[in-house]
Amino acid sequence: MTSQLSDRLEQCYTAAVHDVMRSHRLTDFVLPWEIRALISGMKVAGPAFTFRGHVDSSIPPDETYLAWTKFLGDIPAGSIGICQPNDHTVAHMGELSAETLKRRGIKGYVVDGGCRDTAFIRRIGFPVWCRYTTPADIVGCWIPEGFGEPITIGSVRIQNDDYVFADDDGVVVIPADRAQLVVEETQEMMGRENLVRQAILGGMNPQQAYLTYRKF
Repeated sequence: MTSQLSDRLEQCYTAAVHDVMRSHRLTDFVLPWEIRALISGMKVAGPAFTFRGHVDSSIPPDETYLAWTKFLGDIPAGSIGICQPNDHTVAHMGELSAETLKRRGIKGYVVDGGCRDTAFIRRIGFPVWCRYTTPADIVGCWIPEGFGEPITIGSVRIQNDDYVFADDDGVVVIPADRAQLVVEETQEMMGRENLVRQAILGGMNPQQAYLTYRKF
């Protein structure tokens, strides 16, 4: 069911999901606009694997490597890694990590932080959404932790296994218990949008098309 729901969600787009969630009076589900797609034109959806991190310049390099490789090995296939690094100075994703995640069947990675080795990541086509790029590395100054625990990015609180959906417009987070309904209603709404589009392209007045289908 998780895989099927992810596939259906990927047939949608974040703006449509936003409108459906807003119609249910949900709030705080859009990540900050500064978190952007590293590769234009990519779209991913799947359950979140949450974690966070913290800065500590006294960390031995070996501890950073051990904690980071634990993340790379523990994140479940079919999920999307999503990280609150509590840091805006170093890169929290790089080429070897991206290649490892792609090889393990991870669908993508979202971070309220940085990425490096971007040319390589674009070349292998691993979907990443990040706030900035930098060559600075995490080794000996930052460590990941809190795997599977709730995180907050901007005003959005994210639970492990909530659904993450990202495209060129940004990233939305759907509570796990609402995902099925949101996907169903988004697909229905997109169907009505297509009827409006066809009507207008066929010569119908735009306002009349809206009144007919109650969608624009």
